[in-house]
Parts: sequence; C-alpha cells; structure tokens
Amino acid sequence: MFSVEARVTGRAQKGFRTGRAAPHFPSITQLHTHTSPEQPEAARHPDLPRVIRLLEEPVSSSLKERHIFALKKVVKRCQTGFLLKDLADLFRILNICAERSKDHPEYAPVLCDLLHICRLPFLKEKASDEPNYASVVTDSLSQLGLFMRVPDCKIREQISTSIISLYSTDKARQYDGVCPISLGYRQELVECSGLAETLTMSLALLENQLPAKHQVLRALQMLSSSSFNCSLILKAEGAQKICFHMNEPDPSGQVLFRSSEILWNLLENGSREEVTSQLSNMDCIMFLKEAFLHHLLDGYRHYDQQLRNDLLVIITLIAENPSAPLIESGFAKQLILFVTFPELKSHNPLIRKLKLAFTNEDFEMKKLLLNLVVVLSRDLSAVQLFKESRVMLALMLLVRPSSSDSRPSGKGRRSWTPVQQEELQLQALATLATVAPLMIEEYISCQANVCLLMLLEWCTQQDGYFGQGHAFHGAGGRGGKKAQMRYCVRLLRCMTSLSNNIINQDLCDQGAISQLLGLLRRFQEREEEEDAVCVEIQTDVLLTLTTLCEEDMHRKELFGSEGVEMVIRYLKMNPAQLQSGLGHNRLFASTVDCVWSCIVGCYLTEDLFLEKEGAFLLLDFLHLSPRSMKGVLLGTLLELCDNPKTLAHVTAWRGEKELTAPALLLQMWRQEEAELGVKRDQHSRITDVKKPILTRYQEEEPLVSVPANTPSSAVIDVSENLRSKIYALFLRLGFQDLQGLTAEDYITLSIVSRYLDFKIGEVWAEISAELELEGVRPITPDAEALRTIIQASEDTAKHVCSLQQSILGQQEQEELKEEKRAYEEMSLNRKQHELTMKSRQHYIAKTSDYEILKESKRLQERSIESSRPKDRPEGFIFHSTQIHGLQTTNFYSRVVTIESTPAALTGGPLANTDLALERVPIQGGALRKVNPTNAEHELPNSVTVK
Repeated sequence: MFSVEARVTGRAQKGFRTGRAAPHFPSITQLHTHTSPEQPEAARHPDLPRVIRLLEEPVSSSLKERHIFALKKVVKRCQTGFLLKDLADLFRILNICAERSKDHPEYAPVLCDLLHICRLPFLKEKASDEPNYASVVTDSLSQLGLFMRVPDCKIREQISTSIISLYSTDKARQYDGVCPISLGYRQELVECSGLAETLTMSLALLENQLPAKHQVLRALQMLSSSSFNCSLILKAEGAQKICFHMNEPDPSGQVLFRSSEILWNLLENGSREEVTSQLSNMDCIMFLKEAFLHHLLDGYRHYDQQLRNDLLVIITLIAENPSAPLIESGFAKQLILFVTFPELKSHNPLIRKLKLAFTNEDFEMKKLLLNLVVVLSRDLSAVQLFKESRVMLALMLLVRPSSSDSRPSGKGRRSWTPVQQEELQLQALATLATVAPLMIEEYISCQANVCLLMLLEWCTQQDGYFGQGHAFHGAGGRGGKKAQMRYCVRLLRCMTSLSNNIINQDLCDQGAISQLLGLLRRFQEREEEEDAVCVEIQTDVLLTLTTLCEEDMHRKELFGSEGVEMVIRYLKMNPAQLQSGLGHNRLFASTVDCVWSCIVGCYLTEDLFLEKEGAFLLLDFLHLSPRSMKGVLLGTLLELCDNPKTLAHVTAWRGEKELTAPALLLQMWRQEEAELGVKRDQHSRITDVKKPILTRYQEEEPLVSVPANTPSSAVIDVSENLRSKIYALFLRLGFQDLQGLTAEDYITLSIVSRYLDFKIGEVWAEISAELELEGVRPITPDAEALRTIIQASEDTAKHVCSLQQSILGQQEQEELKEEKRAYEEMSLNRKQHELTMKSRQHYIAKTSDYEILKESKRLQERSIESSRPKDRPEGFIFHSTQIHGLQTTNFYSRVVTIESTPAALTGGPLANTDLALERVPIQGGALRKVNPTNAEHELPNSVTVK
C-alpha cells in the first residue's frame, strides 16, 4: 500500500518526465496530529494554515471532496471551541466557505457546523491572550455578522444563535492547558465589533425566512440591553426598520412581541429622542396603529392585553415628539375616543366592538389613555379633538364624589373595583389640572366648579372612608381623603389662576371663600404633625384665595376677620420650619402673597391685621427670612404703609438687640449692594462719584442700542433688586429723626436719600452712551442739557461724599471723647483704689503702733482747732466740744454721754437727753444702740462728755 504522499510524489515525477512543470500539491496527511489517547482533546486542533492552503491554492481549489473532508476534520477536532490564536485562520476559512457556498451548496452544511462551534467561548492558553488577541477577536466577530449575506436560512439562523450564546452563556468547561474567555470580555468585544448594527441591517434580507428573522430579533433583543449596542442599532435606523417589519405575517406572534421588546429597550437604554424621531413618520404610525387596534379589538388573551399596553406606552412616548403625525394619521382621534369609554356611550363602530373585562390589564390601559391625554394636550390641534369627543365630561364623571362608591349601574354589569375607581378618580383630577385650562367653555358647561366644591366638601366629611389606592397619585393620602383633597385644591388653583371672571365669580357665588377658609382652619386646628401633602394643600388654598380676592373689594370683605386670623396664625410660623424641606417656605410665601392680595387695600381688614400685630410679624420675618423672600415682604409692607396707622407700628418695632426698622432696612441695603457688587469702601462710602450706585452686572453687560420701548439695564435694575422698595419705604418713614441708627447707618442713609437722583443720572448716562454708540450727535442745547444733568448727578455724589466724610469725622470725635471719658474713669477708679489702700494701711498701722495712734490724735486735734472760727460774732452761742475726764485710753469699748441743747434754747422741759450709747469693739462691726443705765455710766473704761 502506498501512502497518499507517495502517490502525490509519483504524480509529480510523471509530470516532470513529460516535460510539464510539476505542480505542488499540499500534503494533507499532517492534518492528523499524532497524539495519544491520553492527550487532552483541546490539544488536538488541526493545522489550519494547511487547510487554508488546500482551499486557496489553484491546484487543489477544485478538490471539493478533500475540502469537505478536511473541514469536517476541523469541525470534529474543534468541538470544544476555537483557540484565540486560531481565530484569524478560522475566519479566513469561514470566508472561503461562505463565498463558495453560493455556487457549491456542499460547503453550506460544513459552514453551518463551524458557525455552530462559534457559539462556544473562545479558548485561551495564557492569561495574556485576552488583551493580545482583542483586535483579532473584534475583527472575527465583525466578520461573523457579515456572514448574514449568505442566503441560506440555516446559516443565518445559526449566526444569530451563536451570537446569543456568546453574549449570554457563561457555562463553559475547563480543559487542561486552556480555559474559556470570560463573559465580560466577550460582551465587550461583541459591542466593539458592531454586530448589533450588522444584524439590524440584515433584517431587510429576511423577508421570507421567518425562523431566521425570529433568531435575529431575539439576538437584537438581547443586544439592546446595552446602551452601546442601542446606539449602534439607532445608527442603522433600527427603530424604524424594526417597526416596518413588526406586522409581517407570523402565526407564532414572536415578530411583533420581540419587535416591541426591542423598541422598549431602545427607549430605556438608548437615546429616547432619537428613537421617537425615527418612529415619528406616517409609515411607523400606521404600523403601530394597526398593531394596537388588532390587539385591542381582537385580542382576548392576557398576552394580547399586555402587548397592547406595551404598544400604547410606545405610542405615548412618540406623542411627546411635536413632529409625530398622530393627528394627521387619524390615530389620535381614535385613541381619544377610547379615553371616554366606558363613561360615555358612542355610536362609533370602534366603540361598539370594544369590550372591557375590567381586568388589571384593562385598568392599566385606562390609566395609560388618561396619561396620553396629558401628552396630547401640548398640541392645540388635539384640544379640538378633546372637545369633539367630550373628554371633559368623561373626566368629570370619573371625578364626581359618587364615583368613589363603585356600584354597578345595571344588574350583573361589571365595573371597576373600589381601588381602581379611586386611582382613576385621582388620575382624572390630575389630568384635569392640565386639560381644563385649555377648555374653559366645556369646564363651565359641565358645572365643574359645583362638582369640585362638592368633592372638597366630601373630602372634609368624617364618614369613615378609607382610601385604598396604591398609585403614584395616592402618595401621602392612603387611609383617608387627603389625596382627593390635594388634587381637587390643585385643580381649583389652576382654574382660578386663569383670572377668568366667569369662573372666579361662579366660585365666589358658590361660597368658595368661606369653604376654603374653613378648610384652612381645620388644618390649623389639627394636632397631627404636618407632612408635605398637608403643606401643599394649604399652599394651594392660599394661592386660590389670593387670586379670588385680588382687586375685588367685596371679596376682601368676605375674607374678613376669619381670614385675618388665619393669616396671623401662619405668620406666627417658626422661622426654622422654612428649612424643613416640606415646603413651608412656599407656604409662607403664599401667606405673604395672601396678605398683599386679600388684606391690603381694604381698611377694615387692614385695621384688623394691624391690631393683631401683623406689621410686627412681617418685620420679624423680614429680619429672619432668606433673601429670596425679602422682595415680597418689602412689597407687602410698602403697600400696607399706605394706611397711616402702619407707620406707627413700623416705628415702634424692635428686633434683636433693640434693632429698629430703619436700621434693619439700611442693613438690608448694604447686604443688597454687597450682593450686587456696588463699589463701596470699608465704611460703606461712595468710591466712584460717576457711578455711585452702578452694579457689577451692569458694568459687565455690553452696551448695546435698544429700542425705545425696551427697558435698559438701568431701568431693569430697579425691579430686579430690593433697593427701590427700601427707598420707597424710607419715603414714607422719612429721612430725619430716625431712631437706633449708627454712624454707618447714617452714611448709608445719605445714599438712600439720593437714590432717585442717582438713578436718573444713571439713565441719562446710558442715553448719552447709546447716542455716542449710534453715532448720533444731539443739537447744541440738548447736548448742553445732557452734560448739565450728568454733571448735576456727579455734584450730588460729591456732596454725599462730603456729607459721609463729615459723618465719619463726627463719629471719630465721638469715639475719641468716649475713649477719654473711659480713660478718666479708669484713672479715677485707680486713684480711689490707691487712697483706699493707703487708708487701710494707715488704719492697720494705728491699731498696731501706739506712737502712730498718738500722732493721729494730735493731727486730729490740730485739725479741729484750725477749723474753729477765730472771731465770735455777737448774738451767737457756741457749745464746747472739749472732752473732759479722760480716764483711760482703752479702746475696746467706750460710753459717750452728750449733754443736750439747753432747754432755754429748745423750750423743752428736758434738761439732759441721752443721745447715743455706743460700744465699738476693735474688731469693727455695726453700731448698736443700748439703753443707758447707771451701771453703764459707772463703767471704769468710759468717757463722759458734758
């Protein structure tokens, strides 16, 4: 027996002898590696370069049987997967087979077998193989997607199956010497290879190959879970292409199901704007319309209902795109018609055919349709469809209070459950807050105000109602009627904010003001802790009252004392609650707005407000509130100051550390100028006389020429900060005889008093600059007048600067005088302390040294003698002060007896009067008065004075 190699060699020798060049035949015997049975199977991979030479060289290119035999050997030896280092050769073989399978179908089964092995994770021999062969793997996977060009259905199906397995499966065996690559590495390289884009583009090739289409859609469904793959699919206009093929005939229904899932993934993980843009064309809308109506009208399975709801969500997201032709296609009209079912009857054939089982899926569809109404309301052309389909009436039927009692209207007729009815009621209220302002006539014709006030009254009744809804709109209101109250009040606020006289007058005629005040009183009397929903309800009620009472004296009188009392309670709110995060800051702002609109302007309510110290409360909050709220507080105070009684309250107010209202306003002025970047020195004085009140924002804004009817930056500045309101308040308070001001306050006050002059000069300076910018030269008198005005503003600023300098000088003099007074007081205190110490030391010396005591006695006698008058005028009586009978100098105690004034002078009968009896011990102590007795007069150590 001769081997194949010998036969090939013999043929070559015969060719040489006949004179022809001996062709080179590759030896195929080396495809069989000589391995022992003990060797691992993964080590017995064939020599792929030799197979490539067998397939490509011209001599062996026609040997199909050998090609198939060699390829089958490759399939057999690679059942565990392909090595990373062999991928380049392997995919070269696959490309050759793919090209030859077009003309030779014999290659297709082998190609399919090789692609089937590609489902397995590729194998690596070293840990460094993954980064080293990353580019090779990426190119190979890219070529794997390009094999979709082969028209064979099984090959296309196998390609999709292999991609799915590579991207998801992570159950690979470990072999000796090799191990599979990780799942994360595979997924990353699949994304980099662009397989998602290739599969999307291949959908056009699968019109008549339903199994392959199923697998491709399955693969795209899996790949679309990645945002990177979603961008690739959208790059290939995948959303539009998938929508085009979603309604193709398919008994199993997988095409529509997987198509909708892919669109879902694209909306969630990709660019929603790009998806809706691709689906916003007439063809896509018609395909979606066909699919939705089919499952709505003909679907009866739970699967059909779920798919119908999924399609409705996609349609809703498309409706958010203004360019989507939902109305032009007629689809929007049909959807709006479904919104009113089953509340309204219709003779439309679609409604006649529609049947609801009131299941959870039907309930979800009803909520999605209500949400679609909100989305479509952004297009005014859809509002006309709402009117034609009587959407307002259907929503009001859902809202009415009796709808909460879910009772079937007919015998055996099914309806929504109480829980579902409650959620629909809340969502209908939320929908009306958006739709009702667009349909005012329909709102009035349905008597919606009466319905809402009845609903609000039902919300305040204690009838044991227990809310059971779990939906988004029921958040914070479970277990009661708080959620219904929240959305009812919100709807009333939206309607009153339209300032429609008919709606607002109708509400007032129905007693809305007293009803809303009663609702606020109930909240104020509650002992429960407030939450965000309660605060929101109160805020909306206050805003509704503000809109109703604004600029209407009769309604302000209806607001009356009850409203004033309610507002006072809110103004007594703890300022710390403004930072609670529950919305108390909005509640306080709406309260101040309510004061401005419901109290200010009516002297009756103003007087009540002032009697209850309302002005004091506003000033307290003005002192403690953040800057964002100071504007409305100042505006309210400014309007309230039109009442002459208010000024006395403002003047009498005292804040912390005896802060007065003028001092507070001047402090706010300095804070405002610091925020605006106005140039001031350390003493708040003017530093630039040409720009005394110019802000940093005005300087940074480029000078442009604006039309005459457009306000300039200097005019806009008046309304954008608090300085104009502070100036207006000082115009009412006056600029003289203000209490509690410091020197810095007087410096600031000098600027405030000239604010209007500075602002006028600033406006004229802008006019001059604009004229110069436009190249316009005023006539000589106008130019002279313009220069005079600007110069007058500068002179005013200079005068204010000199005034500020004099105020500062006076302050320095006062500080110097105060310092001198303090120094003198300290010096006197020091001297007194020294004298006290000397006296103490002298006293101690007298008690311890007898000579010093005698010297003190002599000095005392000398002093007494020197104080006696030398001349004795006639007619005067002089009493002797000489002490006689000094028996001892013991000073432990002494008894002194003083002869009283003679009776001849006083006219009294007494000859002698004991005035005092005093014992003074050496240790000191208080004097005591004792009764004089004979025994005491006879004490040995005593002194008697007569």
